[in-house]
Amino acid sequence: MSRLDSFIARVIAQRIIIDHVRDDLDLPAEGAVLEVGLGNGRTYDHLREKFADRRIIAFDRAVGSHPASTPAPEDTVLGEIAETLPGFAGANAAFAHADIGTAYPDVDARTKSWLPGALAAALAPGGIVASGLPLDHADLAPLPVPDGVDPERYFLYRRR
Repeated sequence: MSRLDSFIARVIAQRIIIDHVRDDLDLPAEGAVLEVGLGNGRTYDHLREKFADRRIIAFDRAVGSHPASTPAPEDTVLGEIAETLPGFAGANAAFAHADIGTAYPDVDARTKSWLPGALAAALAPGGIVASGLPLDHADLAPLPVPDGVDPERYFLYRRR
């Protein structure tokens, strides 16, 4: 698969997953949405549209998003995500979307060593996480992904 086709499959999967979470899965009644990896802001913009009734907090090293897709400063957490996300332990987030994989096995292995625990700690019981990386953690129960999403490309979990 070309890198272009891979990118297209990834963003289609993101849209399907986010819409599935909103339309088909029960979320805690309260709690923010976490966007782990703001990037250029496209997914943040989709989350903002689909979860208009919730606060959306975005994490990244620096703001690189389009101005129309940039969260307010109070909803933007800048710095190394491995250092900033653990500060949200106990935040009781309803949903987290994490797309910070790099396709470099050594880098992704390091990310998988801290990301599952940080997300589990930030989610409310019953909260959902969608991730481009598999998350191995005792507090995260795997869920099936919806039709149209490759189960080896995107992953869904509910916080126990």
